[in-house]
Amino acid sequence: MSLVNILNITVLDNPASITSPLQFEITFECNAELQDDLEWRMIYVGSAESQEYDQVLDSIMVGPVPVGVNKFVFSAGPPKLELLPQKDLLEVTVVLLSCLYHEKEFVRVGYYVNNEYVDEALRETPPEQAQIDKLQRNILADKPKVTRYTIDWSNPQQTDIAAEGASGQTDQDMMVQ
Repeated sequence: MSLVNILNITVLDNPASITSPLQFEITFECNAELQDDLEWRMIYVGSAESQEYDQVLDSIMVGPVPVGVNKFVFSAGPPKLELLPQKDLLEVTVVLLSCLYHEKEFVRVGYYVNNEYVDEALRETPPEQAQIDKLQRNILADKPKVTRYTIDWSNPQQTDIAAEGASGQTDQDMMVQ
């Protein structure tokens, strides 16, 4: 049983310019006292073809976490677009929110992100070189993919090899606003 459960995630300022910060209001429940903080990561998948373009937009420690319902806004700057392949600036990609306890991931929430031109003429005939100032990011907030991992909440010293053999994984969709 997980000691921390996500109750809701609201995508803020959406849609927005591709150069605007990404913001999520996260509501979660803590079912028991935690010895240490939770680590939250926001990861932008830069290319479906290679992880080398993935960017950790931010990583924050949240704590101490009281038992009960907790809420915070996780905000991060946009990805460094100059590090992404030009062909992957448009169309669909993914942003991931990941939560870890003692460096062990126990939940990951993925959202599809559609980057497109606001101007219809540019959408129909996109220029060879992307015009960044005319691109809009739309996070598809209504259908996140939630993956939960089983971790040992009481034994932070457990090795990764032992954890891999003992951990289960559950995928499910989550309702969000």
